[in-house]
Amino acid sequence: MRTLIRDVRVFDGERTIATADVVIEDDLIAAVGAGADRPADVEIEGTGRTLLPGLIDAHTHVFDGSLAQALRYGVTTELDMFCLPQILEGQRRLAADNDDVADLRSAGTLATAPGGHPTQLLAALAGTVLSGLDAAAIDFVSDPAQAPAFVKARLAEGADYLKIVIDDGTVHGAELPVMTADIAAALVTAAHEAGLQVVAHAITASEVEIALDAGVDGLAHVWTDLAPDDPASQRLAERVRSQGVFAVTTLAYFEAITAQHVETADCARPGSSVNAVGALRALRSAGVPLLAGTDATPFVPAHGAGMHRELQLLTEAGLSAEEALAAATSLPARHFGLADRGRIAPGLRADLVLVEGDPTRDITATGSIAEVWRRGTRQTR
Repeated sequence: MRTLIRDVRVFDGERTIATADVVIEDDLIAAVGAGADRPADVEIEGTGRTLLPGLIDAHTHVFDGSLAQALRYGVTTELDMFCLPQILEGQRRLAADNDDVADLRSAGTLATAPGGHPTQLLAALAGTVLSGLDAAAIDFVSDPAQAPAFVKARLAEGADYLKIVIDDGTVHGAELPVMTADIAAALVTAAHEAGLQVVAHAITASEVEIALDAGVDGLAHVWTDLAPDDPASQRLAERVRSQGVFAVTTLAYFEAITAQHVETADCARPGSSVNAVGALRALRSAGVPLLAGTDATPFVPAHGAGMHRELQLLTEAGLSAEEALAAATSLPARHFGLADRGRIAPGLRADLVLVEGDPTRDITATGSIAEVWRRGTRQTR
C-alpha cells in the first residue's frame, strides 16, 4: 500500500517544514519532499493540515483497553512505568500483533521498599475494576544485595528499562517506607551492568538528590515540594542537567490529583501543581531534556486524551509549541532508544498523526485529529 499525503505542513519532530509531500509505503515513511515519483494507491489532501510524528507518552500505566484508547488520540507509543506481570504479558502480545493499538515499552515491575509507594494505591483499588491487582505480587527490595537478582527478574519479564521508587509519602499526605540510598545505588549499578537505563520516581527535592546520587538516567516526574521562586529549585535543575539526566513532565497528573485533594486522602497536596510548574521552568532554564508524559491510568489522567492536556500545560508553563511537540515525539524516542520513530524521515516507521490546523502555533490543534497511522496502518475513525 502506497499513500501520498499531498501539500501538508510537516513538524518532523524537530522543525517545521511549511509544505511537503509525504509518502507512506507499507509500514515505513518512503519520502518527504516535493512531489511523488510514482502513483499512490491512496491520496490524502494535506492543505491546511499538519502532519506530526506519532505521539509518545513517556509515562503511563497500562491496563486492558489503555493502548486502544491511546491510539485513538494519536499516541502511537506508550512508555509504561509499572505493570504487573499478569497484565504485562498480554499487553505486550496485543501491541506486537495488532496495529489498532499503541505500541508498548515497559519497566515491568518497579522497585520499591516493602510497603512503599505504590502499594497504598493498589490497596485502595479494592472494589474497583482493578481489584484483582495484588500488592503482594510486587517483588520488593529490602537489601542492596538483592539488587542483581531483582534486575535479573525484570530482564526475565522483558523489561525495557528499570523503574525505582524513592518516595516517603510526604507529598501524598502519608508516611510510607522509602528506599534507602544504598539500595537505590545498588539497583542502578545492577541495571547499568545489565544494559538497562534507570528511571526514578522521586517527587521531592531530597528524593531527587538521592536519585541523582545513585546515578539514574531519568526522572519520572518533576519535584513538587519547592516553591516556584525558591533558588534551590534552580540549583537542583542545574545538577540534573550537569549529570545528563532527563525529566518526564507529568503536569497533567499533578493537575488531576491536585484537583482531587479534598476528596482523596492519598493524593498530592494542593500546592503540588503550582510547584511542579515551577520545577519544570527551572529544568527548562537549565537546559534539561523534557519528555512529555502524563502518568495515565484507567482513571486520571486518561490515556491518549491526557497527552493533549499535557501539551497544553507545557505551553502554558512557557515551552513553545514546537518544544512541546518535540517533548512528545523526538525527545522520548531519543532518550528511550527508539531510533525507528519520533521523527518524520524516510526509512522510519510510519507512526503518524494528521491534524487540522497548525499546532506549531496553536498547540490545541493536536486535538483536531483527521488521521492516525500506526506502523503504516491507517486507523478507522
